[in-house]
Amino acid sequence: MIKNKKKIMLIGILLSATIAIAILIMAYKNNNSVEALSKYGSRGSEVSQIQTKLKRWGYYNGNVDGIYGTQTVNAVKYFQRKNGLAVDGIAGPATLKAMGIYTSSTTSSGGASNSSNVNLLARLIYGEARGEPYTGQVAVGAVVMNRVKSSSFPNSISGVIYQSGSFDAVRDGQINLSPDATAKKAAQDAINGWDPSYGAIYYFNPSTATNKWIWSRPMTITIGRHRFCK
Repeated sequence: MIKNKKKIMLIGILLSATIAIAILIMAYKNNNSVEALSKYGSRGSEVSQIQTKLKRWGYYNGNVDGIYGTQTVNAVKYFQRKNGLAVDGIAGPATLKAMGIYTSSTTSSGGASNSSNVNLLARLIYGEARGEPYTGQVAVGAVVMNRVKSSSFPNSISGVIYQSGSFDAVRDGQINLSPDATAKKAAQDAINGWDPSYGAIYYFNPSTATNKWIWSRPMTITIGRHRFCK
């Protein structure tokens, strides 16, 4: 009887230890996943990237010091508010993705990243140019790609698309519509290098445009209702 009691006690101790270890492992993983996101109090190169991009796009006026302080929190909230994201001031996967900052938290492979880029560009094309000739839809995508290549704009597709004030489809929420097959094909063609805009970095509808500055830009081509220019 005594031996049986000792066995039961030993089994109980081992079981308790196993459960405790499992809890500690889960807590460690959760804590590390939370710390992988940039938030108030975070420091490092990712914070510097966030500050640099937000400063370039006009959301952040502070120093690029790699310290996630109150100014950075407010700038992230401003960016999130303007781009239809959850406004919490935390640079989580969705916010980092919108900024064009890719980490293990935002994408697990190059293929996933490319698929995400095609989908995002297709959503912009659908929001900005559905109903336009196919060549015109590709040209809108090409404008985004030309901006990515230009030193005057963000260096990622998401960064260009979500740059403050750049596209009406982002401002009015049409970026969130589901793109059709034509928009997806146009996005892929643009990413693959087809540029029917002839190097344009802007486009506008002459029948609705009121900005005098855009009329001063050198025209490259007119496709459908859009005039493309440099």
